[in-house]
Amino acid sequence: MTAMRLIYASAIDLRTDEAYYWTWSKEGVLSFLDHPPVIAWFIRFGTAVFGDTNLGVRFAGIVAMLVTQLLLADIVRRVTHDVRAVALAVLMPEAALYYGLLMAKVSPDVALIPFAVAMIWALVRLTESNDARWWLAAGVFAGLALSSKFTAVMLLPAVAAFMLVPKWRSRWLTSPYPWLAALIAVVVFLPVLIWNYQHDWASFRFQLVRATAIHALSLRTVGDYIGLQFGLVGFILLPVVLSGVALTAWRGYRRGDAVAILLSTAVIVPFGYFFWKSLSLRVGDTWPMFMWPAGFAAAAVNIAMLPRNGFPAWMIQSTIAWAKVAIISGIVFVVAVFLYYVVAPWNLIGRADPIGGEAGYEQVVERAQAQLQKTGATWIATTDYRTYAMLRWFFKDRVPVIQINERGRFEGFRDPGMNAIRGHAGLYVGREPDNTSPVWRSTTAIREPLERVERSWRGVVMDTYALEKLTGWTPELSPPKDSPLYRPRTLAGEFGTMGNDRGFVIAASVR
Repeated sequence: MTAMRLIYASAIDLRTDEAYYWTWSKEGVLSFLDHPPVIAWFIRFGTAVFGDTNLGVRFAGIVAMLVTQLLLADIVRRVTHDVRAVALAVLMPEAALYYGLLMAKVSPDVALIPFAVAMIWALVRLTESNDARWWLAAGVFAGLALSSKFTAVMLLPAVAAFMLVPKWRSRWLTSPYPWLAALIAVVVFLPVLIWNYQHDWASFRFQLVRATAIHALSLRTVGDYIGLQFGLVGFILLPVVLSGVALTAWRGYRRGDAVAILLSTAVIVPFGYFFWKSLSLRVGDTWPMFMWPAGFAAAAVNIAMLPRNGFPAWMIQSTIAWAKVAIISGIVFVVAVFLYYVVAPWNLIGRADPIGGEAGYEQVVERAQAQLQKTGATWIATTDYRTYAMLRWFFKDRVPVIQINERGRFEGFRDPGMNAIRGHAGLYVGREPDNTSPVWRSTTAIREPLERVERSWRGVVMDTYALEKLTGWTPELSPPKDSPLYRPRTLAGEFGTMGNDRGFVIAASVR
C-alpha cells in the first residue's frame, strides 16, 4: 500500500492547494495567513530529498502515514497486548480512502495527524508507566500539532477529560508536569504567535470568520458532511469505528479508564462540533480527518476488550466479522480508486471530479508561455491564489508570477522580481469569470484581450481562462490594509472554504 501511495504521489498532477503550500516552502517567514507553517516545513523536507517534483512535494505525507500507523500500533499494543488488535489498528487506515491513498496529497491535515496521534501516544505511555515526564513529550507534540493546524485545539477537551475524570485528578492538578506541558506547547507554537502579533492577529481573525459565521439551516451541508465521512473513512468502516468509539466511551467514563476516555473523547468532541457546523456550513473534506486515527485505535482496543468485559459471544463474533469485512472491502475500494486515477482513461464524474477538476494546467501554461514570447511580456498576473500557485509551480520562478489582489496572503514573502516587472508589459491569466473581477477598478492597468484557453481532463473541459496583455501599470506588493487589493476574501466578508472546496469523488457520486 505504501508503494501504491508512492506511485500515486508521483503520477497525479499537483492540486492547486498543494502547489499553494509549495510556494510557502520557498519563503522564509514564520507563519502564513491561511495556516501555521509546519506543512511548509514538510514540503521543504520532501523537496530537499526529491527536488521540486510531485513526489518531492508529497513525500512527507507518505512518511506521515507510516508514522501514524506505527504510533497507532504501539498505542493498541500497550493497551491490549493483543497482536490481532494491533493488526486491526494498522489495517484500518489502509482501508480508509483518505489515509490509504489521499494522505499522499499534502495539506495541513497531513502534518497535523501524526503529531496529534503522537500526543495521544505520549499520554498512553504516561498511563502505562506512571512517569509524569511523558506530559512533557505530550506538550511538544501538542505544540507541533497546533503549529500544523488550528483545529488541533479540539483535542483539548479529550486531554482535559483524561486528566480530570479518572481518580488521579488530584495528583495532576497539583503536579507541575501538566502545566509545564502546556507551557512547552505554547513555546513550540511561539513562531505562529509572533507572526500574528506582527500582523494584527491576521490568521486568528481569518479563521475566526469560519468558526463564527452564521448561515441558514441546510440539510444539504449536513448530507455533505456525513457523505464525506462515509466516502473518506469507509461505508462499512465508519459504522465499525463509531460503534467502537461509543463502547470505548461507555467503558471509559463508567470505569474511569483514562486511555478509553482520551481515545473516545478525541473523536466525539470534534465529530459533534463539525456536525453542528454542518447544519449551516459546508465542512471541508479534510477538516475532520485528524480525529479518525484515535477512532481506529478505539475500535481496535474495543474488539480486544469485548471478551474481557464479558460481552456475549454473538456480539463479539459479529463485531470481529464486520471489522474484517470493513478492512477487506475498504482496501479493495482504495485500490480501485488508485487504478481509476492512475491507470484508467475515463472520466466517469465529469466536471465534479476532484482530481481531474484541478488537472490539465499545463495546457494553460503552454499558451501563457507562447503569449509571453509573442507579446514581450516579462511577468504574469493573476487574481486568484489557485491560478497563482499553479503558474508559479510550472514556471518555477523563471517568470515572476503575482496575485495582484488578496495581498494579505503574502505578508513577508520575498521580492518576486520587481526589476523584471516595473516598466514592462505583463500577461494576465485568469479563470473566467475571475477576469471580470472589480479589483481591476483599483488599478490603472490597460488590458488587451489575447485569447481564451480551455483546461480539460480526459476529454472534459474543466475551466476556461482568459489571457490578456497588461500595460501602463506596476502591481503593488504591499498595498494599504484598507485597499481592495490587500484584503483576503474571507476577511472581506466573502466567506468561503480555503483550498478544499470540491467534494471528493465518493461524496460527489452520492450527491
